[in-house]
Amino acid sequence: MGETKEIDHAAVLAIMREAAQAAGTVLVSIFAQGYEIRSKSDGSPVTEADTAAELLILAELHAHFPQIPIVAEEAAAAGVLPADLGQRFFLVDPLDGTREFVSGRAEFTVNIALVEHGCPTIGVVVAPALGHTYYGSDAGAYHLDDKAERTTQLMAVSTRDGPVAVASRSHRDPDTNAYLARRDITNCVSIGSSLKFCLLAEGKADVYPRFSRTMEWDTAAGDAVLRAAGGRTTLADEVTPLTYGKRPERCEDDPQGFTAPFANPPFIAFGRGR
Repeated sequence: MGETKEIDHAAVLAIMREAAQAAGTVLVSIFAQGYEIRSKSDGSPVTEADTAAELLILAELHAHFPQIPIVAEEAAAAGVLPADLGQRFFLVDPLDGTREFVSGRAEFTVNIALVEHGCPTIGVVVAPALGHTYYGSDAGAYHLDDKAERTTQLMAVSTRDGPVAVASRSHRDPDTNAYLARRDITNCVSIGSSLKFCLLAEGKADVYPRFSRTMEWDTAAGDAVLRAAGGRTTLADEVTPLTYGKRPERCEDDPQGFTAPFANPPFIAFGRGR
């Protein structure tokens, strides 16, 4: 059962960062050496990089926080899920942007989030091939540029004259195009993985509409960084906050019409003040 007592967020964040960065090192090594691509039951690609990175992260989190349940992408695909999430649990995506990874693009990330009472409160997004780490908690949101050896606080404030949207490189759909057209947004940046949330947190974009299906482990870490930077993520009504912790037994009666465990409904993410 998930823990309900207070925990040291700074200590949890430190372990999450260490685990994500170590997993990122594994991904970059496999990315450079080559790998076999397989298909999951839903047709999405998976490689040994996904598995190796996830095993490393799970070992670290279990070692330091044995009482906190973990929902991880590859384990979930194999049917391995916690019996009870409680009020606090981890969400792990060891390789977000697998399509980018197998296409030779560097826009893949490692995502680890802590969810408390349905809200992502701590998030770490590591883009190892790009040398960037983003993290957020109740102490704020930050960007670490490994190449420049510089850490910058993020405020999710855009300095551009007109609105800029960010959209999926691999999953752009007609609903997204219609949303942008209704709001007369013509400037759109395409990028893979959870880096879309990070662009909002950096103030390099203003809105991220997503109408095709995502999973909670895809979004929670980037969402946590964005929220820590002052942004927000809502359902398609642009009012109701996106929440996490959708268990299978809740699916049939869910008033928001979810159809699969840990699947997100359509959502819109915004920078500060949007």
